[in-house]
Amino acid sequence: MANKKGINFFFGIIAIILGLAIYKQFDFENIKFEKPALATLYIIVFVLSIYFLIRDYKKRPEK
Repeated sequence: MANKKGINFFFGIIAIILGLAIYKQFDFENIKFEKPALATLYIIVFVLSIYFLIRDYKKRPEK
């Protein structure tokens, strides 16, 4: 029996929350972030969570 594995729920939730936080912190009128240091940290963790989601998705066993 094949071991089926879906997307990682934990990294998916992290990506959604951080994506919304980055969007809310961005000031579209001045084209910059309200808190640049915090936004940088959010972007790094967001990119890592997307990377782990894609990496786990590619390693799924085929049927």
